[in-house]
Amino acid sequence: MSRYASRPATIHYSFGPGPMTPAVKWLIIANVAMFLVKFAYDPIQNYLGLSPELVIERQWLWQLATYMFMHGGPVHILFNMLGIWMFGVELERLWGTRQFVKYYAITGIGAGLTVVAVSLLPFEWAAQTYAGNTIGASGALYGLLVAFAVYYPDRPLLMFFLFPVPAKYFVMIVGAMAFISTPNSRVSESAHLGGLVIGYLYLRGGRGGLMAEIKYRYLKWKMNRLRRKFDVYSGGRSDWDRHVH
Repeated sequence: MSRYASRPATIHYSFGPGPMTPAVKWLIIANVAMFLVKFAYDPIQNYLGLSPELVIERQWLWQLATYMFMHGGPVHILFNMLGIWMFGVELERLWGTRQFVKYYAITGIGAGLTVVAVSLLPFEWAAQTYAGNTIGASGALYGLLVAFAVYYPDRPLLMFFLFPVPAKYFVMIVGAMAFISTPNSRVSESAHLGGLVIGYLYLRGGRGGLMAEIKYRYLKWKMNRLRRKFDVYSGGRSDWDRHVH
C-alpha cells in the first residue's frame, strides 16, 4: 500500500496570454469607442478611413493613423481586438509599454503607407485601392504577429482555428496568402503585407529600429567604397570591415 495519500489529478486549461496590459487595454478601449462612434455616425469613416486619393491630393495625412481605429462590423473588430490581446499582451510584457506602443504605431502607419504606395501601381485593381477606403487594425496586428513569431518561433498557433502550426511557419503562410490574394481580394491585403514587412525590417534593425538598419547599411557601403579605393592587400580584399556591425 502506498505510504502517500493519493491526490486527484487536476488539469488546468488556459486560453490566451492572461490579463490585459495597459497599452493593449487602452488600444481595445479606443477601437471599441471609435466603432461605436462610427455606428452612430457612419460618414466619419470618410474622414478617418484611409483613402490614398485624399492622402495624396488633399494631404489628409492623419488618415495614415486614424484608419487603424475604424472597423466595418462586429466580426471585423472582434477578431482584430482578439488578435491584439493574444499577441500584444506578451509583447508588451516583454518590451514594456513605451516600446510596444512605438512598434504598434510604426507598423500600423507603415501598413497605411504601403496601401498608398500599392495604390499607385499601374494596375486596375490598384486604381480601385487608390479611390477606395481602407479601415481596420489588421496592418498593426500583422506587425504584432511577425514580432510574436520572431520572439516565440515555435509557439503553436491554430491555422484556421483547426491545425496547430509553429508561429514562424504560420507567419510565412499568412504572408504568402496575403501576397497571392492582393490583386483579387476585397480585403486590403497590401496593409497586411505592409504590417508584416515593416515589422520585420524594424525588428531586424535591432534596438535602434529601421532607421538604425538603414544608417548601418549606408555606413558599411561607404566603408566598402573606401576599402576598394585604398585596399592594397593581395586579391583586393581585406578583413577590415568584417567586424563592422
